[in-house]
Amino acid sequence: MPLSYAELERFYEGLVTRAREQGVTCAITSGMACVAYGISQTTRDCDLLCAPESCDRLFTVIRETRLQGALASYRGHITPPLDARWMRGGWTSHFVWRMPEQEAYLDIFGSPPRATEAWQSEIQGFYVGPHIVAEMKRTNRGKDWPFVTALGGAMLKARDPRGWLHIFDDELLLGFCSEAAIPSIALSRRPVLRLAEAHDPRLRAALHAEMQFWHELDRARIRIYERAVRPYVVAVRKVGVRGQSLDDEHHTRVICAEQHLAKTPLRDYGLEKIIDEARSGLLELVNPAATEWLPNVREYFNFLI
Repeated sequence: MPLSYAELERFYEGLVTRAREQGVTCAITSGMACVAYGISQTTRDCDLLCAPESCDRLFTVIRETRLQGALASYRGHITPPLDARWMRGGWTSHFVWRMPEQEAYLDIFGSPPRATEAWQSEIQGFYVGPHIVAEMKRTNRGKDWPFVTALGGAMLKARDPRGWLHIFDDELLLGFCSEAAIPSIALSRRPVLRLAEAHDPRLRAALHAEMQFWHELDRARIRIYERAVRPYVVAVRKVGVRGQSLDDEHHTRVICAEQHLAKTPLRDYGLEKIIDEARSGLLELVNPAATEWLPNVREYFNFLI
């Protein structure tokens, strides 16, 4: 019988507990964090943030952890090794526990793909705080954006002013404006909030443009990593890892990565080039006048560049 969400939740929280007992700095993020914060009902995967310097110890914990008797393995040829050298550069390492009736997935980030603050200072229990989760959820997937707004609203209700940075629904934003003044630092970091403050009818179009800008930024980021990973994937397929123990497979992946996988693809490509490409893509989708209130996104990539 497949495991319930509650059983999977206990499994992943138990893994975090054991990892922390071994000195690993880690916290659950993304979908499971949204469930924990009451804005989502269920998810099947676990996304985990792990300090890059803790990767070796986390790997040992994963190697020794069974789920219904199943041991973990790397998932697919594309996944880089769980190694600090690549995790610092924004790569994600993927693991799976394959059981007779289902699979359980664990995706590990060394650095969030977008973050303005150190996530290690935002940990709440098993989970990273809602501010980091909301920043990570600014993806090119439409399904993620209601969670960004919901997290922002929950933060404002909890008197965390950073919630102003995450609300992308014009009616909800105007509702909060009627209850409280927007802090000056939020107005500075997110110019579109000035339209909300003034109840300007251009607000909805500007919010749409801002959200589409994040879509284009994420699309550009993904393209860079997809190009960078191709030589590594070819090398892993050529060597063959099927049937290897996790230790042997890890060793194989490290050797292939050392020869074929760039450690810092975004830095190598250049942040300004990424932003310029995202702006160009955005102008094909929205009225140029709506782009006047875009934020300065450079601070979101400080931990990767």
